[in-house]
Amino acid sequence: MGGGRTMGGEGGRRWEGEVRPWGRKQHLKPQQSLAFVFRSIVLPSPVSSAPPMEKLKSAIPQTLNLSISQSNPHTLPHTCSSLHDFLNQLPQFHQMVEDLSHMETSLFLKTKKSALEFKLKGNNCFSNGDNSNALRFYTQALRAAPRDANDMGKNLVATLYVNRSAVLQKMGLVVECLQDCNRALAISRSYSKAWYRRGKANISMGNYDDAVRDLKVSLCMEQSLSGKRQIEGELKLILDHHNGKDFPSDVAKYKESDIHDQPQQIQLQCVSTEMKGRGMVSLTDVPQATLLHTEEPYAAIVSKHCRETHCHFCFNELPADIVPCPSCSLALYCSQLCQIHAIGQQLQCDMKNHEFGVDLSSDLEKYVGSVTNASVDGVHVEQIGEHKHECGVNWPAALPTELVLAGRVIVKSIAQRRSFGESSRIVNLELCHNYVQLGPEAKLELHISSIILLQCLHHCYGSDVPLNGETISQCVLLLSQINVNSMAIVRMRSSDSTGPPSSARNHTTNTVEQVRVGQAIYLAGSLFNHSCQPNIHTYFPSRTLYIRTTEFVVAGHPLELSYGPQVGQWSCKERQLSLKEQYAFVCSCTSCSRLNLSDLVINSFRCLNPNCSGVVLDSSVVNYEKQKVNPFRCGLPLQVGKLEHDEVKRVASLLCTETGSAHQIEPGFCLSCGAYRDLETSNAEIRKAEICIGRWEDSLDSVEVPSNILSNALRSLDLLKSKLHPYNKKVAEVEDYLAQAFCSIGELQRAGHYCQSSIKILEKIYGDDNIVIGNELVKLASIQLPLGDPAVEQTINRINSIFSRHYGSHLSIMFPHLQFLKRSL
Repeated sequence: MGGGRTMGGEGGRRWEGEVRPWGRKQHLKPQQSLAFVFRSIVLPSPVSSAPPMEKLKSAIPQTLNLSISQSNPHTLPHTCSSLHDFLNQLPQFHQMVEDLSHMETSLFLKTKKSALEFKLKGNNCFSNGDNSNALRFYTQALRAAPRDANDMGKNLVATLYVNRSAVLQKMGLVVECLQDCNRALAISRSYSKAWYRRGKANISMGNYDDAVRDLKVSLCMEQSLSGKRQIEGELKLILDHHNGKDFPSDVAKYKESDIHDQPQQIQLQCVSTEMKGRGMVSLTDVPQATLLHTEEPYAAIVSKHCRETHCHFCFNELPADIVPCPSCSLALYCSQLCQIHAIGQQLQCDMKNHEFGVDLSSDLEKYVGSVTNASVDGVHVEQIGEHKHECGVNWPAALPTELVLAGRVIVKSIAQRRSFGESSRIVNLELCHNYVQLGPEAKLELHISSIILLQCLHHCYGSDVPLNGETISQCVLLLSQINVNSMAIVRMRSSDSTGPPSSARNHTTNTVEQVRVGQAIYLAGSLFNHSCQPNIHTYFPSRTLYIRTTEFVVAGHPLELSYGPQVGQWSCKERQLSLKEQYAFVCSCTSCSRLNLSDLVINSFRCLNPNCSGVVLDSSVVNYEKQKVNPFRCGLPLQVGKLEHDEVKRVASLLCTETGSAHQIEPGFCLSCGAYRDLETSNAEIRKAEICIGRWEDSLDSVEVPSNILSNALRSLDLLKSKLHPYNKKVAEVEDYLAQAFCSIGELQRAGHYCQSSIKILEKIYGDDNIVIGNELVKLASIQLPLGDPAVEQTINRINSIFSRHYGSHLSIMFPHLQFLKRSL
């Protein structure tokens, strides 16, 4: 496997660590093809109901299809040119490009009419005390309002920010209120009402000095007599009761630059290995939990399902005071700073921004300047923003995420090429790809998708994006590189409890789940190779990639992350198939080539001999474990300790003897004593138990769990335990669900018992200090806290230890729920 095959993108498989939230099981969906995405997002032709992509594909001659299916990187320019020439003859192709790339057909253009309609709805809700809907409608109005629109003599966008600030203040979101006032003033400094609202917000926060200055500026700019009297009244109240309080320390928001955790002086080197191609090593020993590498993305994009919930630049959750893109209604940001970074430059909405219109004292003039320029001072912004070329057209919303990310890569490469005076290629990231291993359908879709993307970019960049076989072939390879090298940016989300339950029944538990919020290309990060048992951990406080060691790594030993499911999450067979499908290589990491406890027990049956702890494998596992026998006898693999070796011997002792042979690994035979189990009969009984458990899982979403269903689930668990090995992961999952069920009916003691039983099994499968165990311990702590169990302190300390290894000083940012747990002791 060549260097650069890092975590999969949105469709790829990238896990920080398996999270099993209580409730219904979540099954991972395979990567959707581009054809599927086009099928659901591009408007069909009025003549036919067939999806546009399918219509294009069906029109392509068989000879051209065959040529594309047999293409390789050397012949790509020819096949791309031939397909482009053919598509240019089709009216439906030109109609598709027209719908995607022309502003006249855009669904995301801003209109004053829509903005005023949303504003009116917001006004009505605010008057009726419906603050939640007022906030929603004002935000919708901001998304729709053109930046130069005026309403009753004032800039409409500034007015909407002021209106929303009033709602935010009513809702007790004072910091957000202050920020909306600042945004209004960045557009129009002479907006009296914005200064007044800002003053009121500063009063609420006890920042009286700034409040006085805000109200004085507002007083100077206010035209009406009644308005002046109101402001004078507020000023008098402040001056009479001024107690000199400072700005509260807890209102400042987290900034990534506040974290002082710089990578240590670790010298990394890219090396080439016979088995895996390019990979990264350290030239010195690296201690556990060392911050090894940080990197900004070459290009990044928010996931489609997170467009309404997460910032389109930093990928953090959107606050109540959302900042929309100034040029289109699609992109949303958590702050003006992120908006500026994404657009590439500050857009001045009001050419009179720097004119006050009234005489101010020099002190107030200086204060006004400090307030209205504070959001952009000292900000380094790239010349061309990553979103700027996407404003006002449909294709960024309609095309698959991988295509839009490719567009951002191409636009950035154009800017870089211009700065160096180059013009030969649209992009050359020099990353590996899997184009040769792709099937005919995937190759055809990459051809068509590349042509459509370049057609859309050509409308914006003209001759910088020439439409010929060479540039289209470069785009095809770029998409293949993205499929192999892109990383999914993940956030850990906790379901926080605010305190002990009011009653024993209906106890809510704290769980952790992960959300894939974005997708990005990291050039250096792409050089780290894969292992199913990685020794480094990746995470993203914002869009920045952080890589930290999870164990001590000796100098020269490969530094490897996981591209997908790890040992403990899936069996060796499932991991191998997934990696081959996604990245076109057969994994040869230590865990896939040597025996390990997890792969032996994760889906195994128990021995019929009650005194034997050996495993019984079925036919789907046997062949993969057979391949590991000989390497295992040649010596224990690196970083596999004596304890794990003892565990392997205990469950599969026949494999660990010199006299043994591969033929002893047969379906149905115990690998410790040789006893035979009838797997067909056992599987039939297990299926019956699973049906019962499935009915019970469905009932977990209801208010009350029927007692008969719970009794049946307990009997089914006993049946599973009689057939499956004690370390089988299915047993752990059922124990986990039982913990949730007993928690929901207030039987916390029994809930804690099943939760601990589940964790003990997972510790065998993952190891004691895996991040998955930390996630499971969060559930246990949420049960122990209301019980007053003294063991909860040990549980929380262990959570802290596990997560500190993976997140270091970023722990409080990545997992703020831990602070709640500590405060609850």
